[in-house]
Amino acid sequence: MAEILIAPASEFEEGGCRIIVQDGLEVGVFLVGGEFHAFENECPHQGGPVCQGRLFRQVEEILGEDRSSLGERFSEDNVRIVCPWHGYEFDVKTGAHPADGRIRLRKFEVEVRGGEVFVIV
Repeated sequence: MAEILIAPASEFEEGGCRIIVQDGLEVGVFLVGGEFHAFENECPHQGGPVCQGRLFRQVEEILGEDRSSLGERFSEDNVRIVCPWHGYEFDVKTGAHPADGRIRLRKFEVEVRGGEVFVIV
């Protein structure tokens, strides 16, 4: 195992991403909900630069007691990375595709030490 120094944690904004390349490996590091998440910048669908995609909160339907629709809202907990090539979505915490958990991004461990963000590869 090796570790890659990404940047000082203070340089990340909530909902932001930083992409680094080291030894031919591209890694995207996201800060979402105060937690860091890192993935290889390669979509399993057709190899697109998934970490360059946008983050979106999952749309949830609000149901009344009688199961009728009361409208929609954006989730506070479920955030997705959307690949810019073909719109494939992945959970930013797990890297899993929401409809098929077998399709997932390659996830890396992230550590914050001394105010610096490291990715373990």
